[in-house]
Amino acid sequence: AKGKKTWIYKADNVRDFAFASSRKFLWDAMGVDLNGRKVMCMSYWPKEGEPLWSRYSTHAVAHSVDVYSKFTFDYPYPVAISVNAPIGGMEYPMICWQRPRPEKDGTYSKRTKYGLISVIIHEVGHNWFPMIVNSDERQWMWMDEGLDSFVQFLTEQEWEEDYPSRIMPEREGGLLGYLKQENKMPIMTGADSLQSTGYNAYTKPTLALNILRESVLGREQFDYAFKQYAQRWMFKRPTPADFFRTMEDASGQDLDWFWRGWFYGTDHTDISIENIHRYSVDTRDPYKEKTSKKNKRDDEPKRLFQNRNKSLPKRVDSFPELKDFYNEFDELEITDKDREAYEKMLKGLSDKEKALLEEKRHFYKIDLKNNGGLVMPVVIKATFEDDTTQEFRLPAQIWRRSPEAVSKMLVTEKKIAKLEIDPNRETADVDIENNFYPRRIREHQFRLSKPSKSGNPLRDKKKAAEKSKRDEEKRKQAEEKKKAESEKKKTEEKKKD
Repeated sequence: AKGKKTWIYKADNVRDFAFASSRKFLWDAMGVDLNGRKVMCMSYWPKEGEPLWSRYSTHAVAHSVDVYSKFTFDYPYPVAISVNAPIGGMEYPMICWQRPRPEKDGTYSKRTKYGLISVIIHEVGHNWFPMIVNSDERQWMWMDEGLDSFVQFLTEQEWEEDYPSRIMPEREGGLLGYLKQENKMPIMTGADSLQSTGYNAYTKPTLALNILRESVLGREQFDYAFKQYAQRWMFKRPTPADFFRTMEDASGQDLDWFWRGWFYGTDHTDISIENIHRYSVDTRDPYKEKTSKKNKRDDEPKRLFQNRNKSLPKRVDSFPELKDFYNEFDELEITDKDREAYEKMLKGLSDKEKALLEEKRHFYKIDLKNNGGLVMPVVIKATFEDDTTQEFRLPAQIWRRSPEAVSKMLVTEKKIAKLEIDPNRETADVDIENNFYPRRIREHQFRLSKPSKSGNPLRDKKKAAEKSKRDEEKRKQAEEKKKAESEKKKTEEKKKD
C-alpha cells in the first residue's frame, strides 16, 4: 500500500508517553487477571534476544503486574510492555525498555539472566512509582527509585527461592562498605545535589524499608501501612512528609527516630557487646557458697612467681616450731559457727523470703555500645551450656536515654555460654565481629593471584558439549581408519596366499 498511515494512541491518567516500532520485532503476550479485569503483558524483541527474551521477558512483566498490585493497588492500565533496545533501562506509562541480551552463540551468563528479569521488574514497577504515585523525582529521587527498588526486591523474592537480588546488599563491600564511610549524604538530599545515587536513591532506601518491614513493624503491619500510602496517593503528588505521615498513621507507630536515622542522617548500624555480668542469688548456705568459692579458688592457675618459688627451701620446713594454727587454717572450710549462723538466719525469714533464696534463674547484665550512632532494635541470640538457644528482641526505644551505650538485663533458666547480636543479619550491622561474646577470631585471606572475571557457565557447557562431540567424531574416524587398515591388511595377505 502506498501513502501514509496514521496511528492514533489514547491513554487516560498518564503523565508521559513513548512507543516503539520495528519490522524485526518478535512478539509475545500473556494475560494477567486482576480481580476480573484482564491486563495484557507483552514483550517485543529482535531475534538477537533469543532465547533469553522469549523465555523470561513476558513472564517477568506478568509477575511484576501481579506482585506490585498485591502490595499497592491493582494495575490500572490495559497493557504492560517490555521492549529490548540499546538502553540500560527506561520507563514510561505502560511501556519500558531494557538492554540485556544473550551472547551471539545464544548462551548467556547467570548475571545476564537475572539482570534481565530484575531490570524488567524494576522498569515495569515504575508504573506505580512515580507514574501513578506521582512523586517529584527531580527533587526526591528516592521516592520513586527507592520505593520502586523496595517493591522490586519483594517481587524478586516471589520469583524463586534464594533469588540473587542485587538490590539487597551482601555482607562484604557494596552498600555496607559505603555505610561505614564518613563523608556521606543523607537520602533526603535534593536530587540535583545527591551523590552516590546508586546507594542513596536505590539500595539504602530499599534496605531501610526492608528493616522497617521485617524488624520494626513486622510484615502484616508494614504491608498494610505501605498499601495505604500507595492507595491514598495514587494519581496525586506526595512529598516525603506524606509518606512518613501515612506510614505512622496507618501503622499506629511513632517512627520519627527511624526516619531521622535512615533518611535524614548518615549514621550506620554497628552495635557491640562490650561486657556481660552474671548475677546469682547468695543463698547464705555455707555448704553451697563456701564450697563454690573454694572450688573457684582452687581452679585459679598459680602465678609465675609461685611456680618458680615452689622449689625454694622454706625456713618453716627447717624449723617446724614456727608453724601454728594459721598454717593449716582455711577460711573457706565450713565451721560450726557458719552452720549456726545460717540456721539462725533461716528462722528469721518468711516463707516468701526463703523461696527467694531458692531462686535458680540466672541474671545477666549485657553492656551494649552503639559504635555506628544509628539507633536500632537489638536482637540477641543466647546459646546455653546445653547448646539450646533463645532469642531476645529489644526495641529501639532502649536507646532513648543514652543513644551511645546502654545495659540490659536478661533473665534465663539456664546458664549462658555465648551471645550473638543480630544473628539473622537483619539490621545491616556493618561489623558483625563485635556482635559475638566471647569474641571470635577475625578471618582474612591472602590473595595470591588476580581475581578472575565472572564466566558464562552456559557457554562453557555448550563448548564442552561441542568438544565432546568433536572428540567422539575423531574417535569414530580413528576406529574407521583402523578398521579400513585392518581390512586392507587382510586383503593383501589373501593375495599373497
